[in-house]
Amino acid sequence: MRRSSAAHRRLGLLAAAVLTLSACARNTEPAPVARAADALEGALDILAWPGYIERGASDKRHDWVTPFEQDTGCLVTVRTAGTSDEMVSLMTQGGYDLVTASGDASLRLVRGGVVQPVDIARVPSYGTLDERLKEAPWHYIDGKHYGVPYQWGPNVLMYNTKMFRQAPGSWSVVFEGGKFPDGKPAKGRVQAYDGPIYIADAALYLMAHKPALGIRNPYELNEQQYAAALELLRKQHPLVHRYWHDANVQVQDFTSEGVVVSGSWPFQVNALVAHKQPIASTIPSEGATGWADTTMLHARARHPNCAYKWLEWSLSAKVQGDVASWFGSLPTVPAACSNNVLLGVDGCRTNGVSQFDKIYFWRTPEASCRTQTSCVPYSRWSTDYAAVMGGR
Repeated sequence: MRRSSAAHRRLGLLAAAVLTLSACARNTEPAPVARAADALEGALDILAWPGYIERGASDKRHDWVTPFEQDTGCLVTVRTAGTSDEMVSLMTQGGYDLVTASGDASLRLVRGGVVQPVDIARVPSYGTLDERLKEAPWHYIDGKHYGVPYQWGPNVLMYNTKMFRQAPGSWSVVFEGGKFPDGKPAKGRVQAYDGPIYIADAALYLMAHKPALGIRNPYELNEQQYAAALELLRKQHPLVHRYWHDANVQVQDFTSEGVVVSGSWPFQVNALVAHKQPIASTIPSEGATGWADTTMLHARARHPNCAYKWLEWSLSAKVQGDVASWFGSLPTVPAACSNNVLLGVDGCRTNGVSQFDKIYFWRTPEASCRTQTSCVPYSRWSTDYAAVMGGR
């Protein structure tokens, strides 16, 4: 039997109503709200050197993370690394927004596309930086800023003051062996750094003691110079108690393992002195290598807006001074040397602010170099230093 046209119309309206109700049932969830391009993401992941990003766990006075979190709502997660190689590896794997990279890592991160240029217009305090650091070659590359300078300092010679009544005047105490002031051999009481960049420390020593080699820059070595540095390190190997990279382990070794002298960072010196250990540090006559660290932004940072907030926060005079007081480093913002309660009136002088021009700051060795026709690249440094540490 044929239905009337009115019946057809009623069926059509009913079907439309059912479809509409069905669609509504499927879309009970609210539509997503678009996030503003500059909205803070609520989190920040930082890869850093030990002692660089503190929230007062060891000393409540040294906390520059909690105020940042309270101010921005960006909750900070920190992972520490002991060598630049470790930092490059972890950053390449991803999962971090920022890294406090030294000069022997920064160029590798840039060339590998792991980090991105920083828009310094989003970091208003960039203009307060030390002029010598604003366009330093380890982060200002091809006319672009790849990060924000954070802290700098020397690799010091740390020593036990009961063993050495006077500060050692030369790095020979870690390279040449012999007997220490107590009349016993140096063997087993010396440490060296577990990182290929330590080859530069050997090269710096040779600059002073074997000038005929013609080394002009410890990061730019031709084959002959490089071979001489490796030979010195092989000679050192039997003396070494441990190739250190963990700052806390080195502190323990100087406390209870009979180690009395090593290249180190001011961070370990401060930690040992705070625990009333007989420890001091010096920069010997040959000079020192050192680090000028840059906070760099991952190319695929998950929290870029929180990261930019941190970059600006990191350049405040108070944060800069507080970091320097804790780590034993130097601020990249000169104003931080004044009126900081934790750093004190003489803090920057004590930490070596006048040594800037005497420090050979870590850099990634490349085949193309300025002082030689060609130089041994870092890939060789990495392979050959691993062999040295293995006794080969």
